Amino acid sequence: MTVTTPRIRLTPEQRREQLLDLGVQMLATRSLEELSIDRLAEAAGISRGLLYHYFGGKQGFYEAVVQRAADDLYAQTEPPAEGDQLERLLASMAAYVDYVAANRAGYSSLVRAAAGGNEALRAIYDTTFAALAERFFAEDPAGELLPDTPANRTLVRAWQAMAEELTLTWCADPTVMSRDELLRVLAGSLPAMIEIL
Repeated sequence: MTVTTPRIRLTPEQRREQLLDLGVQMLATRSLEELSIDRLAEAAGISRGLLYHYFGGKQGFYEAVVQRAADDLYAQTEPPAEGDQLERLLASMAAYVDYVAANRAGYSSLVRAAAGGNEALRAIYDTTFAALAERFFAEDPAGELLPDTPANRTLVRAWQAMAEELTLTWCADPTVMSRDELLRVLAGSLPAMIEIL
């Protein structure tokens, strides 16, 4: 038996926000390909046509949901204001691991879609990871931990790719190491890479 949410009159902006929130919630437990427009419209108590009205179609909705999820990732991984650089990096990486673990299906599908040639999703992915990388240099303007050099920027990007792969692998099989061990590897490997230069 299907339960339909009663229709509630919302402003266009409130309705758009509601749809994005529902899309992000659904994306946490299913891949982008499994995100059902019909199920989402039913949960919101609107017609499929109204959802298309707000986003211009299925692809526009998917892109908006992925952008919202990317914005959430960026916000949730903001390092704390207090602590030394390594403590702040560890806190940020803990938030990243927790975000990926809680949203594994959707996060994995975004990584696949970005790698698979979807230009719009690739742009969201690249912009988000560039912004995350930029944090390292903005948070450390004196360059105490991470001097802003082309070589260090390249290392940060490579480290991000490693951190993403390691986190996704750990989420698929958390028995390979503890969460604390994973975080020590993630937070300790960037300074170690920088030190080698």
